[in-house]
Amino acid sequence: MNNNFWRNKNVLVTGGGGFLGRYIVDKIAKNHPRNILIPRSKDYDLRDKGVCTKIVKEQDVIIHLAANVGGIGYNLDHPGELFYDNILMGVHMMEESRKAGVNKFVAVGTICAYPKITPVPFHEDNLWNGYPEETNAPYGLAKKMLLVQSQAYRKQYGFNSIFLLPVNLYGPGDKFDPSVSHVIPALIKKVVEAKLRGDKHIVVWGTGEATREFLYVEDAAEAIILAAEKYNKEFPVNIGSHFEISIKNLVEKICGLVGFSGKIVHDTLKPDGQPRRKLDTKRAYQEFGFKAKTDFTEGLKKTIDWYIKNRNTQ
Repeated sequence: MNNNFWRNKNVLVTGGGGFLGRYIVDKIAKNHPRNILIPRSKDYDLRDKGVCTKIVKEQDVIIHLAANVGGIGYNLDHPGELFYDNILMGVHMMEESRKAGVNKFVAVGTICAYPKITPVPFHEDNLWNGYPEETNAPYGLAKKMLLVQSQAYRKQYGFNSIFLLPVNLYGPGDKFDPSVSHVIPALIKKVVEAKLRGDKHIVVWGTGEATREFLYVEDAAEAIILAAEKYNKEFPVNIGSHFEISIKNLVEKICGLVGFSGKIVHDTLKPDGQPRRKLDTKRAYQEFGFKAKTDFTEGLKKTIDWYIKNRNTQ
């Protein structure tokens, strides 16, 4: 981190109380900012333009993480809300930031913005070559509009906004509620609870053939902070680990780490989601020197340990 970049700055982190946001806020706080504002959703509705107008005043750097987000099941049940909430939050936050003269706006998108069929590894240049995977398209497209807005504002107003595309995150402090959780916390909860109950088997959505790339949350926080400090261009940037694993192998790895020896049953009537997800991460390294550091097995162990210690509060 560049201590001087953050020193005496007013920083606003939407979603700063969330999973990724807490790690980002902790890192920035160690580098002597003047103030960090974390607008909580219960107090600040970022879908409201007037709310956004108020909170962006006198801010130097804004990191926009806030999102209505969840796993495949949540996306299937709430497509309208996911589109509406996320597009409004993005549009209002960036417009009001521009009008307020904010120096740097970091827009954090999602890998769900990529087309369903994209050459692997996903390169940023392929972002517009098709429609996203259907189960999460409304969410992915709403977040993708941040890129359109960011590039348009840079061209017309000279507004310094950047757009990042993080891959699926995991780590201690994730959401483990099955109604909103992503694949790793959902599987950890399922496997740990099955072991504790003494179940003979677990049921997992899909065929298990789909692959995913995962990035440890602390690495993601480091990437976003580096981008805020060093990156000032219009091109979108992937944030990932360049590590890919099938859901089948992921489940088996989690079962091994937890010590669950029951049968794994794949419910093939449930959707797999996008067939493969793996990012080309060269641009992030070339532009601001980011490379993921956390070994996947070690990251999984830390996440499992955290859940076991905190499961009664989840």
